[in-house]
Amino acid sequence: MSNAIPSKGKIGVLIEDHYDPTEFEMFNEYFPQQGYEVEYVTHLWGNPSVTYWANPEDGVIKNQVKVTVEVNSVKPSGYKAVLFIGAYAMDRCRYQEHVTKGQANQSPAVNFLRAALRTKGLKIGTICHSLWLFCADPSLIKGRKVTCAHNIICDVENAGGEVVYDEKKKQVQEIVIDGHLISAWHPKVTKEFMETIVQEIEKGS
Repeated sequence: MSNAIPSKGKIGVLIEDHYDPTEFEMFNEYFPQQGYEVEYVTHLWGNPSVTYWANPEDGVIKNQVKVTVEVNSVKPSGYKAVLFIGAYAMDRCRYQEHVTKGQANQSPAVNFLRAALRTKGLKIGTICHSLWLFCADPSLIKGRKVTCAHNIICDVENAGGEVVYDEKKKQVQEIVIDGHLISAWHPKVTKEFMETIVQEIEKGS
């Protein structure tokens, strides 16, 4: 996504249709400036590539992205950090073609998330609505301190996540760090989110 030569490794970003355009644009600018290549990952459904469109804002679609990296073919350990983009993309990533009663979600994206959470030293970032992916299997979020968009607080708490509040502002905390999991409230704090991701990567385990 940039002509910058990566020198510090790659940051993987899981994406699908209706992703947040602000986060997308800022990721593509900021991370390469810090020496990290941004690589978009998705389930390609057997296609060589898939093109996704941003979530409309005021009826306007600002950007699109062509993705060629199949989530089933990459390991989280190949990245310095794995990020889950906001808006409705992560809800779409939870889709399972076949379901079985009593079985935890087995979508490619959720399986990738499981692997990421098991990867030692990997930084994992969520912003806005992207904790929806974690809610697909409560074992992935139960007991974790997080923040998220106000309209999915109920989903996150019902799945066992511990949302951290800022009582003075009558909102959730803007950024929460729980071990290797970094979560952010809203696209308004994308800059702070990205800065925190880089700080946590460069701080090490």
